[in-house]
Formats: sequence, C-alpha cells, structure tokens
Amino acid sequence: MRASPSAPNVLPFPGNRPPSQIGFERQELNRILDLYGRMVAAGEWRDYAMDFTRDCATFAAFRRATEVPQMRIEKRPSLRNKQGMWALFGEQGQVLKRGHDLAGVLAPIERRLVKAVDT
Repeated sequence: MRASPSAPNVLPFPGNRPPSQIGFERQELNRILDLYGRMVAAGEWRDYAMDFTRDCATFAAFRRATEVPQMRIEKRPSLRNKQGMWALFGEQGQVLKRGHDLAGVLAPIERRLVKAVDT
C-alpha cells in the first residue's frame, strides 16, 4: 500500500541519540532555585539567567541585572566520568568548585548564605 502524496511523513523515534540541548532535571532546578530564593531574601542576589546549549546548562545569579554574574553553575554531562559534571564559577570566571554532586558544588554558596544571615 502506497502513501498518498498528501500523507504526513512519519519519522522514526530518535532512540539513543544525545539530546539537542542539555537541561536541568526538576530536582536539580528545585535545589538551585531554592538557594536562589534564599539569597534573594538575604539581599545578595536580584536577578538570574539560564542558558541551555548542546554542551552545557548554565544558571547565573546577579546582584544587579546590568552586572556580570556573581556566580555561575554549569552542568556538563560530558565531564561526568572525569572531574564531575557540576562546576561553580566566581565573578571573574575562576572555578570555585567542581564535583560529581550538586550539593557539594553549592556548599560554598550555602556557607556564604549562613554567614550573611548570621551577621
């Protein structure tokens, strides 16, 4: 049986193809946004941006929208088996922490938040 010329083309299911862009899973994003909300409440951050590319997903937090990000969290699954897929970058782009789990990478910001709340 032949398909008529007006019939839609059916494409096969993608299978094990890598995703066209990297993103955050719901639990990861909940953890990041929870920290962001607490930093906003402490008066440290006021804005954020997210970027999703083929290689990495990035969350950046800003003190003001017109400045460079105060910190940036990157998820690079290609580094999962090497140095860890999570990285925390500072204002000047220096790597503050790398690791295999998000909680460990966010620890320096959590400590800073505790200090900000205590003072």
